[in-house]
Amino acid sequence: MSDANVRIPEEAKDRLAAIAAAEGLSLRAYLARLAETLLTPAERAERADKALAALKEWSGYAPTAAEQRELDSELDRRLARVEQG
Repeated sequence: MSDANVRIPEEAKDRLAAIAAAEGLSLRAYLARLAETLLTPAERAERADKALAALKEWSGYAPTAAEQRELDSELDRRLARVEQG
């Protein structure tokens, strides 16, 4: 296993270290676990395609690209309301 130096703001490092410590991990172990669990954009797209195929197979529903954009916009609006409090 090779080491890498990553330059990030001190506040970000401290926050990540605190999160790691709360989970009983070193910062190094936490970042390694994070890298293993996060999806790349290509992996997310692949999962989305599989989910849409499963939805169509299960329910027959196959949203158009326009419907998907509308649904994404609605989700963004709802999330924004939640974040605003």
